[in-house]
Amino acid sequence: MPLPSFREASLLRRALTHRSYVNEHAGAGEDNERLEFLGDAVLDFLAGSFLYRRFPELDEGGLTRLRAALVNTESLAALAQQVELGPQLRLGKGEDDSGGRRRATLLCDGFEAVMGAYYLDAGLEAVRAYIEPLLEGAAKLVLRDETETDAKSSFQEWAQAARGVTPRYNQLAVTGPDHNREYTIEVLVGEESFGTGTGPNKQAATQAAARAALQRTLSQV
Repeated sequence: MPLPSFREASLLRRALTHRSYVNEHAGAGEDNERLEFLGDAVLDFLAGSFLYRRFPELDEGGLTRLRAALVNTESLAALAQQVELGPQLRLGKGEDDSGGRRRATLLCDGFEAVMGAYYLDAGLEAVRAYIEPLLEGAAKLVLRDETETDAKSSFQEWAQAARGVTPRYNQLAVTGPDHNREYTIEVLVGEESFGTGTGPNKQAATQAAARAALQRTLSQV
C-alpha cells in the first residue's frame, strides 16, 4: 500500500521533513514535529475506535493493551516500512548516512506526521479508511504473538469474555513408551470442542490445544 494521495502537496512534504533536513537547508520550511504530535492523537483515537468495534469480546484491559501494542514505536515503524515511507523522508546528510531511514523511532515519527497531515488534508474519515486495513493486519499479528507466550491464559480470557465460561481440558490419549510419551489434550468451551494439541507432557499438550483454539478464534476475526 502506498502513502495516501494529498490534495495539498505541501502538507505531505512537511510531514516527510525531519528537523535534520531543516537544519541543513535554508528555506526548507517547517519540520514535521507538530504534525507528528497531531498524528499521534489521531492514530490513538482511530486505533481505539477500530478495536472497540472489531473486538467486542475484549474488556477494557484487553482493549487498552492491544491499542498500546498497535501504536507503539515498533508497530508504527513496521507500518511505515509497509508503506515504504523511509525512502521518501527528507533527512539531513548526517541523519541519512547514519541509517535514519531504517531507524524505528524516526520511521514511527514520520508515519505519525503523515497521518496528522492527511487528517488536515482530507479529514478523519479519510484517515480511518486508510489506516484500518493496516491496523487489522497489525492486530492479528499482535494477538498471534501473545498466544505464543501463554496460550492457555489468553484463551481463557477470550472464552470468559465471549462465552461466559471457563474452558475445560480433557486428556484424550497417551501414547508411546515411558521415555517418549505423547499426550493429546482437547479443549472445550461448554460442550463445543475448540481444538486439540499434542506434547511430551500434559502442560505442553494443553498449551498446544489452547493455541489451536486461539487460531480458530483469530480465523473468524
